[in-house]
Amino acid sequence: MTGRDAPAVVAEPPEWLAAYLGYLATQRRAAALTLENYRRDLERLLRLADGRAPQTLSSHDIRRFVARMHGEGLGGRSIARALSAWRGLFRWFIRQRGEMGVNPAEGVRPPKSPQPLPKALSPDQAQALLDAEAGDGLEVRDHAMFELLYSSGLRLAELAALDVGPALDLAERMVTVRGKRNKMRSVPVGTQAVAALAAWLAQRDALARNGEPALFVTRSGTRMSSGAIRSRLARWAQMRGLGVHVHPHMLRHSFASHVLQSSGDLRAVQELLGHASIRSTQVYTHLDFQHLAKVYDAAHPRARRR
Repeated sequence: MTGRDAPAVVAEPPEWLAAYLGYLATQRRAAALTLENYRRDLERLLRLADGRAPQTLSSHDIRRFVARMHGEGLGGRSIARALSAWRGLFRWFIRQRGEMGVNPAEGVRPPKSPQPLPKALSPDQAQALLDAEAGDGLEVRDHAMFELLYSSGLRLAELAALDVGPALDLAERMVTVRGKRNKMRSVPVGTQAVAALAAWLAQRDALARNGEPALFVTRSGTRMSSGAIRSRLARWAQMRGLGVHVHPHMLRHSFASHVLQSSGDLRAVQELLGHASIRSTQVYTHLDFQHLAKVYDAAHPRARRR
């Protein structure tokens, strides 16, 4: 049995198990599903304790049990839930029965679950998203926004805050944005994004209200909100049949991943993204490795499945 399996049901449950579950049901009004989860986690404690009464366990024992569950493949969230159930049991022994003086699970922490890697589009998906023809004026605007997000790796808030003026220099193919902690950075703008932005700027003044400084404006002539940009991108991807939910940060991730794949220069990607620490950028080395692993699996004669 692995750590992912439910612990074996105890043939003769100890008296305290039924009493504690009854306490949760009547005094704490726990729902049926909650009670079942508690039962499973407490039966797991019984299995790990190997016949020892819970009242005799120490913090060292609990840490050992956590290490064992982790070694069996149980995830951080599942271990955290088990620890929560055990703490509750030990508190009950202390407060309701007076059978313990110290809660051995207090202060014991579960192992951290690995952070999920950011999702990025493949280069082909990015091309399919951005090569589509823009229709009316609003689609010209949308195309310019999405080209700029992918071309320069901007954050959503940075894009929404852009104004018409020197911050966007199409002649020099540069955009200057105010990032986190009010840090200014200048980022190159790709050829396709320059063309899309020029097309939008030719139409923007017809939509923008007098005195509105925003680079990207709504149908009513006011600044686009972050939520509106997010919705337009999701709709754009859906209409182009991409088959995945695309959000603005995914274009930033795609920018970083594709630049790193092509250049291998992690420090340059850090500067382009405006990361204060290289640690924030290193996650993209894992994305790059995923890409290399897929290439290896597809190409290496000893990696192909027979």
